[in-house]
Amino acid sequence: MQLECETCGASLRVEADKRTAVCPYCASPSVVERPPAHDRPLPHFVLGFTTTKESAQGAVKAWLGKRSFFVESGVKAGTIDAIRGVYTPAYLYSAMAQTRYAAQIGENYQETETYTTTDEKGNTVTRTRVVTRTEHRHLEGQHATYVMDVLVVASRAVPNAELEAVEPFDLRTMRRYTPAVLSGWIAEEPTMTQDECYALARREALEKIGRDLSGFMPGDSHHGLTYETRLDRETLELLYVPLWVLAIRHHPSKPPFRVLINGQTGAIHGKPPLSWVKITLAVVLVLLLIAAPFVLAAVRDSDPPGRGGAARPAVPAAAPGGGSRPAPTGGAR
Repeated sequence: MQLECETCGASLRVEADKRTAVCPYCASPSVVERPPAHDRPLPHFVLGFTTTKESAQGAVKAWLGKRSFFVESGVKAGTIDAIRGVYTPAYLYSAMAQTRYAAQIGENYQETETYTTTDEKGNTVTRTRVVTRTEHRHLEGQHATYVMDVLVVASRAVPNAELEAVEPFDLRTMRRYTPAVLSGWIAEEPTMTQDECYALARREALEKIGRDLSGFMPGDSHHGLTYETRLDRETLELLYVPLWVLAIRHHPSKPPFRVLINGQTGAIHGKPPLSWVKITLAVVLVLLLIAAPFVLAAVRDSDPPGRGGAARPAVPAAAPGGGSRPAPTGGAR
């Protein structure tokens, strides 16, 4: 897509999956305002960055320094200068949930029982004790709740599990979207369809309902909880969330691994690649340390009898010609 720079008039080409561009001639930031489409609606809200680039770099440097010895050697040596602030598209989901449930509820009660035992003198004695027992009963009913603040990613570049790893975001600071908020930042267009995001959001909503329903059950315990939920009045609103993104290329022939930093809280997530060479060497070293006492014991037990003990008797030296030389019997004549 072509975009005219409003400052110097240069014609810029903006990638299809980006909303922002910086003019190379005058460094002016621009924001693309595309018409809404079915899979690319207009943004509703945006969360601003509150963590600076310097703070994010310092947090990543400290995080890398705490990684295990078994990560690839190039990980800790990776540069943090390439960190970028990115407004990542996500959807905020809400719905009304009507749930029918059934479960076995456990109610605890105490009673005193009598039992016989043997005392220290060997006599049979009768004693009492208080025991806790559980009575179970069937329970079923309906539960209505409003599910809100379910956040799912709308970018194929960031798996939803990675976004969850740096949540939560402070939604209290959410404000209405305006192009000025994104000016000067990298902002990505949604690359996942609304249907895909609806499916992600519904799955998270149902998991949340299951957790809440488990805590809602009365009694002292419960088991066999089953439920069916119907979601109504669903809404899905496009939101931009702030992420600091760092891709570290730890090896020339291997793909880089990514670190995400929450642009509000500084929460960090990344899965640095492990070095299988280091892991193998560590396993071999542990096996050698375990086997060393047994090897030493086997070597000690294999020594021939008499080694290190009494001296062996002397053997007469052989005389020339193959006979034995007689020992002297008297003095010189």
